[in-house]
Amino acid sequence: MTMTSHQSTQTMKPATAAKKLGVYLEATPAEFQEGVISRAELNALQTDPPQWLQDLRRTGPHPRPVVAAKLGVSISGLARGGVTEALTTEQIDALKTENPDWLRRERGTQADVRKEAARLKEKQRENGENGQG
Repeated sequence: MTMTSHQSTQTMKPATAAKKLGVYLEATPAEFQEGVISRAELNALQTDPPQWLQDLRRTGPHPRPVVAAKLGVSISGLARGGVTEALTTEQIDALKTENPDWLRRERGTQADVRKEAARLKEKQRENGENGQG
């Protein structure tokens, strides 16, 4: 960075960068966990992910928001199901195969939540068109 540049470089903590990349911080390389990540570095990681990032995204362990998304449940649904740790893709696939009661129940809950959200959105749209609000 040159002395004439007045643009401050935006940086973020590794935890924030890991969240944006959708990876489990504890599974990232030490140099990633110990550094600060600039916006440019984050963009570079997203555009051209290094091998460790590709591997993490493919096999995990995945952070809970990713686990929840892959299983089609909410993060609180995971907790109710007793899943509090990061899971690997293999563990997620095993859960999908086993399809335990809690997972079926939480998937149903999540489907209801999505239906209700869609219904509310539709209602808002109708109200908006009728000039109500």
